[in-house]
Amino acid sequence: MKESKFRMFLEVGVSLSAERNYNRLLERILLCVMELSNCDAGTLYLLEDGALHFKIMRNNTMNTYTGGDGSDCGLPPVQLNRESVCALALLDDKTIRVEDVWHCSEYDLTGPMRYDAMTGYHTQSMIVVPMRNREGGKVGVLQLINAQDDSGNICPFEDEIVLAVESVASQAAITVQNVRYTNQIRNLFHSFVKVMSSAVDERTPYNGSHTRHMAQYGDRFIDFLNARAQAEGRGALFSGNHKEELLMSVWLHDIGKLVTPLEVMNKMARLLPEQRTAIRHRMERVRLMGEISCLRGEMTEEALSALRRETAEAEQLIDAVNAAGFLPDEKLAALEALAHRTYRGPDGKEHPWLRGEEYAMLSIRKGTLSESERRIMEGHVVVTDKLLSQIEFSEDLSHVREWASSHHEMLNGSGYPNGRSGDDIPIEVRIITILDIFDALVADDRPYKPGMPIEKALGILTAMAEKEGKLDPELTRLFLESRCWE
Repeated sequence: MKESKFRMFLEVGVSLSAERNYNRLLERILLCVMELSNCDAGTLYLLEDGALHFKIMRNNTMNTYTGGDGSDCGLPPVQLNRESVCALALLDDKTIRVEDVWHCSEYDLTGPMRYDAMTGYHTQSMIVVPMRNREGGKVGVLQLINAQDDSGNICPFEDEIVLAVESVASQAAITVQNVRYTNQIRNLFHSFVKVMSSAVDERTPYNGSHTRHMAQYGDRFIDFLNARAQAEGRGALFSGNHKEELLMSVWLHDIGKLVTPLEVMNKMARLLPEQRTAIRHRMERVRLMGEISCLRGEMTEEALSALRRETAEAEQLIDAVNAAGFLPDEKLAALEALAHRTYRGPDGKEHPWLRGEEYAMLSIRKGTLSESERRIMEGHVVVTDKLLSQIEFSEDLSHVREWASSHHEMLNGSGYPNGRSGDDIPIEVRIITILDIFDALVADDRPYKPGMPIEKALGILTAMAEKEGKLDPELTRLFLESRCWE
């Protein structure tokens, strides 16, 4: 073997071991063995579902280059039987070398002959090399056609070249298998992450599509940012691995809600159901005690009628406040007045119409959660960080824990759990925060509010960015421009 060929042989091994992109690996394998053997055409088949599938096909004379981008070559698979020379090589685990396809009686070569008849190409010399992994498992086949000498004339494949191609095919099979294993592990991990995310969403009907929607928005938004950067002559902002890491963080950002109590997550109103029932029974007791007082002559009929009207109005006020998204000043004042009213019970003691904890719940200004309940809810990011700290993420997913558990941090330092601000918050976290707030605003499955119209939600995002300083103004502007929720 010439020194140049030997050097090429060594370089092939290095390049194959370094490639981890599956489609580029397959293309590199075929290009390497074609260059090593100085042949005109080649095909790489992989064994899938009991048949050999065309993955990469190149023919320099015919200017045919298909499959390098992972697309289907459009050819039917070769069945794994002894009627095809490619299948035969894999079945018998041997290299098949043919000096002249058109004058060979040892093998069935009707396939390349039909190809020649259809295209006008002339197939002469050929080698078919099986690809097997280290355990001897069938991986695929390399088929090389028309070796050329230094003058460009078609010649048989030399013994030393065949040996070199066999060596490369063996290493290639192992590399393909390793990449497949890596992809399988990666796909398994992604599936597990989505299952865990779905488990969070399935715990409550009020969070059912949140993470999935965020992942969809995020996928489109990243593509938008990349396309915009490239249109401006800059490189893509997010590589494939970078995008995957960010979307993985989105899928895991609410994983801490697995341990958030359902009575907090599912709280549709300020009062707990048992509290509302207790108030209803208490109002009925107030009316009954009034009727008893009236029968005893301690209360007039007019006063009893007024009492019935006032208790009914009190219940209407409580129901209105209980389900309101925001508590205005006049409602708060009416609640305060109600909290000061008392009635005399059967024990002869004075009792309040509203108990202290009931008034505290009803007087929540925004949403349905009390301060203690809100702290419990906000604690999901701490739990997210704790749970993700137990996962040994690969290097290309090494930021997932940080990004996922920081999605409630705000640029002005008003967020939680750590009150991070400014440059301490990475761009990836800023993106996740925008996605999270947007979906929370427009979602129509939240217990404490109806879904907000898109344009109103965008107005709130803009205010949070430009007036309150909570969100990244430029990213928020680009998010609005992207329309990635459509």
